[in-house]
Amino acid sequence: MTRPDSSRSATTRLVMKFGGTSMGDLERIRRAARIVAAEVSAGKKVAVVVSAMAGKTNELVAWTDGAGPAAAGLPLSDDEYDVVVASGEQVTSGLLAATLRNMGFNARSWMGWQVPIITDDAHARARIVDIPGEKLGAAVDSGEIAIVPGFQGVTTDGKITTLGRGGSDTSAVAVAAALGAPCDIYTDVDGVYTTDPRIESRARRLAKVSYEEMLEMASLGAKVLQTRSVELAMAKQVPVRVLSSFIEPDANGVMPDKGGTLICDEEEIVEKRIVSGVTMSRDEARITLLGLSDRVDAPADVFTRLAEANVNVDMIVQSQSRTAGTVNLTFTTGRRDAVRAAELMTASQAQLGFEEIRIDEDVAKVSVVGVGMRSHAGVAQLMFRALADKGVKFQAISTSEIKISVLIDAAYAELAVRALHSAYGLDAV
Repeated sequence: MTRPDSSRSATTRLVMKFGGTSMGDLERIRRAARIVAAEVSAGKKVAVVVSAMAGKTNELVAWTDGAGPAAAGLPLSDDEYDVVVASGEQVTSGLLAATLRNMGFNARSWMGWQVPIITDDAHARARIVDIPGEKLGAAVDSGEIAIVPGFQGVTTDGKITTLGRGGSDTSAVAVAAALGAPCDIYTDVDGVYTTDPRIESRARRLAKVSYEEMLEMASLGAKVLQTRSVELAMAKQVPVRVLSSFIEPDANGVMPDKGGTLICDEEEIVEKRIVSGVTMSRDEARITLLGLSDRVDAPADVFTRLAEANVNVDMIVQSQSRTAGTVNLTFTTGRRDAVRAAELMTASQAQLGFEEIRIDEDVAKVSVVGVGMRSHAGVAQLMFRALADKGVKFQAISTSEIKISVLIDAAYAELAVRALHSAYGLDAV
């Protein structure tokens, strides 16, 4: 597979992706078509990946839920669920192709099974196995604008699959990897910011972010890109640029300076920042097992049961209990998993040997991310000092080479974000 060149001079191929907001109605689809036309007129050989109209997938999911055997409390079978919910992207791909044809361009929609985008058979959460790029590549090289519905694929035995919510980003990166092309993702923001501008007005757009930084930011609450798409871009070394779909070509059909943020290899970032961004996630719940037996295999027993139930655990803290021979074990998980995790622990209380379980959803996770952490000391000290100066107490900590996360009271989340953004000098980026 050819490695795309982020300088964009090595290939004339380009993959463009438009999200649900950009496909929200016919006028927005026309605007997307004008952006595509500008790239084609500039000499690019283009494939476009589209999401369903904003809100449409939710509607389709609701329909499939309603069609399920209500008396038994069961959903529609997973393979037919995929057939229904994949149709939203089919509509927008056809509409965009028709719009481009009406503008005089050679455009065609390609369904996932026609490309083909081959996936495993895990319906509603399928993973891409392969995309043979020869047929699609030949089409775009001939001058055809190929419009591909995101979010969908096909199994080796011909059944339609979907990739899970947010899967269109992953589709776009996978198509780009198959074509040996860079990928431009158009969304309702004009790039990746040092933090959420709605929380901190002095947030700044970053010109470049490394794959690793973006992966951490995406997993820690940044909503710009879906985590799996960043993982795939890093694995296949696909340069990804995040751009605003609200910037239009001028009267001559030429795009202005688009700005945006390039997601690329760390080696391409000349001046590395200690911290690139501050993120916040409210989708957190803290679960504490009080009076858990302090036998050496007790934590392993707890987390084995959670893993077998596919409950993802993040932060873990163990502390001494007031009762001799016991400990308190605290861990965090997403809110959607919290009830299931608590039910699982309660059902296993006798086997695990703990006295009481507590759940707290009034928490938030605030994180600082930056590749510069690898080579700079004092990053944690600055974080804890900045939080202490604002009277913010942390309840748990998790770290990696390039991030530090703390769990805090949700009421202090935005205050913590602003304090850390200032402490690391991100106001002046």
